[in-house]
Amino acid sequence: MDRRSFITANTQSKSIGFRTNTGLFPYSPPLGTAEITHLLRRVLFGVKPTDISKVKGKSLDEVLDMLLIANPTPDPPVNNYNNTNYTDPVVPLGQTWVTAPNDGNATGYRHSSFKSWWTGLMLNQNTSIHEKMVLFWHNHFATETVDINDARYSYKHNALLRKFALGNFKTLVKEITLDPGMLRYLNGYLNNKTSPDENYARELQELFTLGKGPKSNYTESDVKQAAKVLTGYTVNATTITSAFDSTKHDTGNKQFSSFYNNTLITGKTGAAGANELDELINMIFLQPETALYICRRLYRFFVYYEIDQATETNLIEPLAALFRSNNYEIKPVLKALFSSEHFYDPVNRACMIKGPVDYCIGLCREFNVVFPLSTDTINHYYMHEYIRTQASNMQQNLGDPPSVAGWAAYYQEPQFHELWINADTLPRRSQFSDTMIGNGYTRNGKNITIDILSFVDSLSNPTDPNILITDSLSIIYAIDISKEVRDFLKSILLSGQSTDSYWTAAWVTYKANVTNTANRTIVLTRLKSMFKYLMNLSEYQLS
Repeated sequence: MDRRSFITANTQSKSIGFRTNTGLFPYSPPLGTAEITHLLRRVLFGVKPTDISKVKGKSLDEVLDMLLIANPTPDPPVNNYNNTNYTDPVVPLGQTWVTAPNDGNATGYRHSSFKSWWTGLMLNQNTSIHEKMVLFWHNHFATETVDINDARYSYKHNALLRKFALGNFKTLVKEITLDPGMLRYLNGYLNNKTSPDENYARELQELFTLGKGPKSNYTESDVKQAAKVLTGYTVNATTITSAFDSTKHDTGNKQFSSFYNNTLITGKTGAAGANELDELINMIFLQPETALYICRRLYRFFVYYEIDQATETNLIEPLAALFRSNNYEIKPVLKALFSSEHFYDPVNRACMIKGPVDYCIGLCREFNVVFPLSTDTINHYYMHEYIRTQASNMQQNLGDPPSVAGWAAYYQEPQFHELWINADTLPRRSQFSDTMIGNGYTRNGKNITIDILSFVDSLSNPTDPNILITDSLSIIYAIDISKEVRDFLKSILLSGQSTDSYWTAAWVTYKANVTNTANRTIVLTRLKSMFKYLMNLSEYQLS
């Protein structure tokens, strides 16, 4: 079925105003390859054959338990940037800079190091949702390295997102409020009793907890009162820590609106002033809209951008109730979502356009692109930086979303993820895939490329062109393709001949003597042509 037919298939549901009436009830049919790959595509960046093999034969509960395991804390980023143009005066090559004194000349280099390090963690992720959740929270609690202007803060902010990615959301909100990077980014460290700054107080409610929906009826006065609660927090630029300075705190009472049940936060003096933050957060989290808003954000990131009334009633509302009953723990919500009949509904498969980070990282993981070893510090980071830059060129600059609201594709109605594809970004996607299936990217004598012979050799039966195509599509495509396209793909493998044996003989001959240049060229040329064509089709953009 082609994409247009697929998205219009459920005509009965559309005619009565909803996509599907499925909800949070557990998914019960057998967990087949299609269901496994759908799940893995959404929670990982691309699906490697080894990812599939790890979960095959397991129950859905067992698979989700595996996917919801947090990764160990990674080693921090290191200096990969000492060169003829610049040498860090305090950090040797290969050593971390995250606790070193700031050198203004190092700022740009350290930002690149941080982003390359993060890209590497995504490329080398375990079979776990952890890295995808770090990106989710980065978009949700968005900060920009260009504004913070000190990579140590950005690293520490990322480490915080990483620590709580699968933890307690309420705790995460408090930690984000006190995070030195966020305090710098939204001017929280400038917010004091004589000069209130409302930036963070506004975004705390508008973007981070309650959203801007019709039931989020906090007032402008609530923003001002929250700003007073948040006065007095400072940042130490040497230790990259935050602290509460009671002399800068507004000790007056803070009266909130009827939306917050006319809550009064009594002003406190001395060190007790810091306790007002807990009262503010407790007040916000008493509002049912907080859980609903976060569940909608998770839904749009992992399932689909449109939330109609059926989805709101059948999925979002019970999911939010589960969130509240579990004291805002993230894992139970994710497990319920990914085990629901709604998640596996056919209308929710292959309906998302991959974000640029997902596209670039996913391509490398699907084809098991080999990068220089971490012991080769400079080239290891440079190659990661190349991948990160390609995603940036497609309008998703890791570490630097366009604003505190994150990337528009995750929130801007009515286009949402369709914003990822335009006259500039679509050709860039094809250029990237063409490069990787072609000669790859070379720097300092090191090369990264798709080793398509190795990829095909790992499939179940490369000698049969039909099985080869089916196996390949099951890994790199989220949707089936028409018989006409399959026939065209096979014609590439057969070089226009009519019998399957034309490919089988070529592959068997190659495998009998893999060092023979002529034999290798025959199969390599056909495979590169076929996979280049596959990655240039619109279906490859879908997850």
